[in-house]
Amino acid sequence: MSAAQPEPAHPERTKRTLPDLMTAGTPLVMVTAYDYPGGKIAEGAGVDLILVGDSLGNVVLGYDSTAPVTLSDMIHHGKAVRRGAPNTFLVVDLPFGTYHTGVSDAMRSAVRVVQETGADAVKMEGSTPEVLEVVRVLARNGIPVMGHVGLMPQTAVAQGGLRVQGKDDDSARRTLEGALALADAGAFSVVLEAIPARLAKLITERLPVPTIGIGAGVHCDGQVLVAHDLLGIYEGEDKKIAKRYAELGRQAREAIEAYAQEVRTRAFPTKGNGFVMKDDVLDKLY
Repeated sequence: MSAAQPEPAHPERTKRTLPDLMTAGTPLVMVTAYDYPGGKIAEGAGVDLILVGDSLGNVVLGYDSTAPVTLSDMIHHGKAVRRGAPNTFLVVDLPFGTYHTGVSDAMRSAVRVVQETGADAVKMEGSTPEVLEVVRVLARNGIPVMGHVGLMPQTAVAQGGLRVQGKDDDSARRTLEGALALADAGAFSVVLEAIPARLAKLITERLPVPTIGIGAGVHCDGQVLVAHDLLGIYEGEDKKIAKRYAELGRQAREAIEAYAQEVRTRAFPTKGNGFVMKDDVLDKLY
């Protein structure tokens, strides 16, 4: 089977730099992408950053959590996104287990991601002393790191499940101190996930680097959403932290149903969907 050649990406677009992102005058727009078309669409829409999130485990690979996602998975999908979005600042998640076993392992993982995907930065969850040391080492070695506090899907079981964080005194203090520690360690930005808006506002005011919110209110320096959530890829899956800007899942299902009906009734393909040959060529075959 033949396929049309992909159109070139958007060579006229200028990729945002770290100084651009850290001094942006308007809220930063980040969205996830997991493949070539996702990257191409996101870049065409003019987003500031694309995140190849380990959420691909849930929304692309069909896992129940992000824990099974491997470094090879992230590199495979990151390379595809970069081909579709060569001129957008690209952040790739380091998956569970790739930065929890020491600085050397974390450095090797991050170097592989940057070398093999062309990522501009990596992202990791948490603010434990071990994670902070990894952030410091990577930042010193020229690998930008985006931090992540609040709800952390990779270790959600230890947090009591996928639930809002920072609602009580201890949790709120840990979230604030964790975000500050990540910035102090050298993170260029920190994702705030599923925390009260007033806590996110306080953290944003205190941090010297941009905050990117998801389920954290309007006062963050930017926002990120999973593309499948905002596009409505999965029917009937409404999430409080997301807004559905389209219903592509329903539209895709209806389109395939219409195609199936036309195939079964021989309404498709028509003459316009096929090719012709000269009568004399056909006569010779007979």
